Amino acid sequence: MRILHTSDWHVGRTFHGRDLLVEQESVLSGLADLVASEKVDVVVISGDLYDRAVPSADAVALCARVLMRIRSAGARIVITPGNHDSAARIGVFGEFAAAGGLYLRTQISLLDKPVELEDEHGPVAVYGIPFLEPEPARHVLGVADKGHAPVLTEAMRRIRADLAGREARSVVLAHAFVTGGAPSESERTIAVGGVQDVSMQVFSGVDYVALGHLHGPQTLAENLRYSGSPLAYSFSEARHRKSVWLVELDAGGLVGVERRDLPVPRQLATVTGTLADVLEDPAHTPLEDHFLSVVLTDHVRPMDALRQLQKRFEHAVHVEWRPEQGLQHTMTYADRVRGRSDEEVACCFVSDARGSEPTDAEKALLREAFASVAREQEQ
Repeated sequence: MRILHTSDWHVGRTFHGRDLLVEQESVLSGLADLVASEKVDVVVISGDLYDRAVPSADAVALCARVLMRIRSAGARIVITPGNHDSAARIGVFGEFAAAGGLYLRTQISLLDKPVELEDEHGPVAVYGIPFLEPEPARHVLGVADKGHAPVLTEAMRRIRADLAGREARSVVLAHAFVTGGAPSESERTIAVGGVQDVSMQVFSGVDYVALGHLHGPQTLAENLRYSGSPLAYSFSEARHRKSVWLVELDAGGLVGVERRDLPVPRQLATVTGTLADVLEDPAHTPLEDHFLSVVLTDHVRPMDALRQLQKRFEHAVHVEWRPEQGLQHTMTYADRVRGRSDEEVACCFVSDARGSEPTDAEKALLREAFASVAREQEQ
């Protein structure tokens, strides 16, 4: 049996305010081509199908088109929800969907009831552990201790108990932070009242564990991997090789796992310099079609910098100001404002935030504002 391990589609997500639906459909629709060319039997999605619990109509329609293409290419599909998803919304009509080859594993109480699939070597049991928010999950699972580790430990205990009564190879889908995984800037924390990570040993006893949550593809053990997100959702992922894992099982269990790289619809880059240099340097020409993050080093904060950058770099989406000679203070804030008037303190704030003194017109506005406050206090 050949299984394509994916996760963290985050359909409907934006990138610094930019809509990504076109890019998402382009990459995700390509999974159907992989299914056909690699003769994939099953595609698994280990959580965060959507970016929000209540996805937009456009996001839902995109998902429907992509899943239909994958199914038409010949693969069955197993989905379990992540921390961004609404398990109830994804799971609705699950029994009907299964008749068409789409299996939705969204209920905590049924996590030890696998999708039962067959190949020429016999049965394969595919278990889906939906994202287990510790507090509600421990009540459903009857766990006394709080935290992610206890509920996932109990989930896997139940799965191993069910598996012990079967003669089947096994695959587990889980959306979790496993110790040893490397996060990026685009994951939402799943820490709730304690440590969020769980040990790799929690997932022992199965042939393959298809992890979701972390957005970089990672191998924690030969049979324990994160596929990562199909697109980059933060500039910290600029160096990621976005990919999926092609997992193969034979009669004895896991045979091997191979990486299949995904296309990059728009590359990411970061550039540093003064606004004038960034706008004029011909060396930046290859970046004009990239999603761009710009770190400006001007001594004075440039006005309306992003709009100016977008005249040359249409896809510039993020700007930071880090002057080369950072503002240094040897005195504490209390010492610096001691004995100064409100207007002087405000002017110093403007100087610190912008790198230049307020103009005479700005000083006049500050005086007018303080006078207005004083009049209201008197009244």
